[in-house]
Amino acid sequence: MMQLLGLLLGTIIASAVAAADLSSISNTDATNGLKQALTDGSAAAVSKLGTAGGFLDNPKVKIPLPPALQRIESALRFAGMRKQADDLVVAMNRAAEAAVPEAKTLLVDSVRQMSVQDAKGILTGGDTAATDYFRRTTQTQLTQRFLPIVKKATDQVGLAEQYNALAGQASQLGLLKKDQSTVEGYVTQKALDGLYVMIAEQEKALRQNPLGATSDIVKRVFGAMR
Repeated sequence: MMQLLGLLLGTIIASAVAAADLSSISNTDATNGLKQALTDGSAAAVSKLGTAGGFLDNPKVKIPLPPALQRIESALRFAGMRKQADDLVVAMNRAAEAAVPEAKTLLVDSVRQMSVQDAKGILTGGDTAATDYFRRTTQTQLTQRFLPIVKKATDQVGLAEQYNALAGQASQLGLLKKDQSTVEGYVTQKALDGLYVMIAEQEKALRQNPLGATSDIVKRVFGAMR
């Protein structure tokens, strides 16, 4: 009974500390806490995705066939191209898994270059304010880094080559969106979307349970926001 009472008392005290007003924390501590949280969260997201099965085995981020191929997927399978379609799905997801580790350095650089104003906006923003910051500051450069890695992986699949030939023509005629005109372009965008989805998950979890953070300063900063 005494142990249970002690546990409850500890929880109440921790909650009271976490409820401290954000204004009681200096700008330096708030910024440092946020930067540490973003560095940890982005690293965790990259680690989860940049491994075998990181995309392919995760329904939240698994990359399906491009929409144009999805519309004729049953016809492809009926025409004896089931293996080619399956191979392309595997190749696309493996390509994303290979590309994602390239994001780590850029994400860390983005955190280092964050201004005090950026930090304040994230700390007082919505559940995905940090993720939105990452998307805004890293998407263009990550696209450039991901694209050649994805292209190298998907070029080895025959159906991808066939798709690119047909989709390129369809795009020129205005029948297909530009971001779907090549397999590598489509996969690159989906890989980035998956990365930001996983970063958003890390961010939401931290905001909901700051006491679960590994760093004391992160606990203090995010705990004060609850």
